[in-house]
Amino acid sequence: MTNLLPASFENFYGKVREIIETARGSAYREVNHTMIKTYWHIGRAILEEEQKGESRAEYGLHLIENLADKLSRTYGKGFNKRNLMYMRKFYQTFPIVNAVRSQLSWTHYRILLRVDRADARKFYLEEAIEGNWSTRQLERQVNSLYYERIRISMKASLNKH
Repeated sequence: MTNLLPASFENFYGKVREIIETARGSAYREVNHTMIKTYWHIGRAILEEEQKGESRAEYGLHLIENLADKLSRTYGKGFNKRNLMYMRKFYQTFPIVNAVRSQLSWTHYRILLRVDRADARKFYLEEAIEGNWSTRQLERQVNSLYYERIRISMKASLNKH
């Protein structure tokens, strides 16, 4: 059956495939960004609820454990205690939801949350977006102290002049 199709059909087919692939990529990015914003809002809700309690640390620990238990039964493993702790830290680290970038995945953000210094975290965030880094690339750069090496290199370069 395909042998009866004109040669121009392959070009047409390629165009249609490109439309589909572009739409799928766009849908994936939109869903990913919505999920990340959802995690940000959950982090804010957790922190706000904890701060209402009088004995914050104790109540906060039980709050997250209880929430993780109920959410995990309802929605699955993505809402375990560890992930809820990440969500809380995500909100604390990135307090402006509009600053959360759609180009990065939740895994990217979890890696960035391990970077203590705000200037280094901002550097890695911008480089990951600009270089379209995978999570493996980002993790490798963070673990190899890429930011610190760049700073040392820049200082050495300035000292030569």
